[in-house]
Amino acid sequence: MSWTFRKLVPRSAALILVILTLAAAIAFAAVSHLVSRFTANQQARGRKLYAQGLAEVSAARYDDAINAFRAALTCDPTNSQYQLSMARALRDSNDPRRLDEAESYLISLWQRAPQDAAVNLALARVAARRGSIEEATLYYHNAMYGVWNSDADTNRNKARIELVQFLLKRRAPDKAESELMALATSLPPDPAAHLQAAQLFEQAQDYPNALAQYQEILRLDPENSSALAGAGQAAYRSGNYATAQRCLQAAVNANPQDDNSRQLLATTDLILRANPFHSHISDAERNRRITTAFDQAEKRLAECAQQTGVDLKIPDSITASPLSSLQSRWMAAKPDLARLHSPGETDLPDSIMDVVFQIEQQTSALCGPPRGLDLALSLISQRREAASQ
Repeated sequence: MSWTFRKLVPRSAALILVILTLAAAIAFAAVSHLVSRFTANQQARGRKLYAQGLAEVSAARYDDAINAFRAALTCDPTNSQYQLSMARALRDSNDPRRLDEAESYLISLWQRAPQDAAVNLALARVAARRGSIEEATLYYHNAMYGVWNSDADTNRNKARIELVQFLLKRRAPDKAESELMALATSLPPDPAAHLQAAQLFEQAQDYPNALAQYQEILRLDPENSSALAGAGQAAYRSGNYATAQRCLQAAVNANPQDDNSRQLLATTDLILRANPFHSHISDAERNRRITTAFDQAEKRLAECAQQTGVDLKIPDSITASPLSSLQSRWMAAKPDLARLHSPGETDLPDSIMDVVFQIEQQTSALCGPPRGLDLALSLISQRREAASQ
């Protein structure tokens, strides 16, 4: 019996080593399997929590979204998509105290992939929330010229538009205008894209470029009533009254319910009929318009004086009223009307209209916005060079 037992016990050290190695390999494989299963379970749980976070973001429940994303990150700490979504939720929660944490996630992602457009855009929005023009502009530019996963041209334009809107909100129209000029060169032949650009140019008070965008829309879609109205308004604001008249008339014809275009058209018609500086009218017509404007200025002055309780018959040295001073100037200029026909009096039209414009401007300041012919004369005075075209 003892002999049989000794025969079963292996005496070779090599055989023992092989057996131990096999046992270790089996144990390692078992542990690896358990670790893989645990990791897979954690990742599956992370995906579930991440999907829950996205649903909370869609419902604007940012506190719940942050909790879900934070839990997802405990399951998969290095997942860049989870980190990006977490940063976005922190930023969009409207809690300024969370901006630093959002930025820390984004900076970590940016250091790993500085050309990632989505990360740069998220950083730009954090900077915009803080009101930092320089930092926001830097990251928006990084986003525009970074790497997009899809539809790069559309996303670049959207990022630039967002930057323009931010700059306009921060009262930086010069910076916004330079971005708009770059945007205008990269727009697709799409009326909606040009309409948005035109409206942004208007917000920046760059009416000539707004007009150019509206005209591009009309080239693509000649019956676009919104573009007709927009072009008419932009031309009106820039003092291009001949173009304004054509576009506004077309806008009213296309949409008779457009009261704004109708009102602008009425004022534009008055400007074109009253403007004495138009280059294509005869001397007789110019003199007639100057006389009409001069008489209208007297009426406006008298109405404003009555409204403010100023007696224009009392000398300005006594009343110390600017209206009395303007009355004195008007009286001094009145004899000049008779000399308008004299060929040697080339400066008279300008000097007489200067009195008219001063009256219109001063009465507007003292008695409120002008209307009718007074409004037309006031606008001619503001855009005299453009009105001469």
